[in-house]
Amino acid sequence: MKKMYIYEDAMCCSTGVCGPSPDEELMRVSTLIDKLTKSGASIDRYNLTSNTKEFVENKTINGLLGEKGRDILPVVMIDDEIVMTGKYPSNEEFYEMLFLDADAIEETNNDGGSCCSGSGCCC
Repeated sequence: MKKMYIYEDAMCCSTGVCGPSPDEELMRVSTLIDKLTKSGASIDRYNLTSNTKEFVENKTINGLLGEKGRDILPVVMIDDEIVMTGKYPSNEEFYEMLFLDADAIEETNNDGGSCCSGSGCCC
């Protein structure tokens, strides 16, 4: 399995449920990442607000931001290679990028919970 890194723009939290109108795309991504990591996938997310050091220390990300600006975010890397910029992967793209087997895909598709269910939002 591959290691995924997601570099995201500044935001108060990764779930997308903060503020007056929740971001459905962030909620989808957060829920899927939660399910995938519980199934053994290796995914690290870095938020420009709370993980600035990661943006500075990664020369590839730092150079890309210097050249293209924040509009390039989110940036998705697999191991040391940039595989997507400016948007989040679809569920199918997450599976393909991480080389997940059929059992892991089935497990994440059948789990009805979310990262915020039961205990409220992280924010």
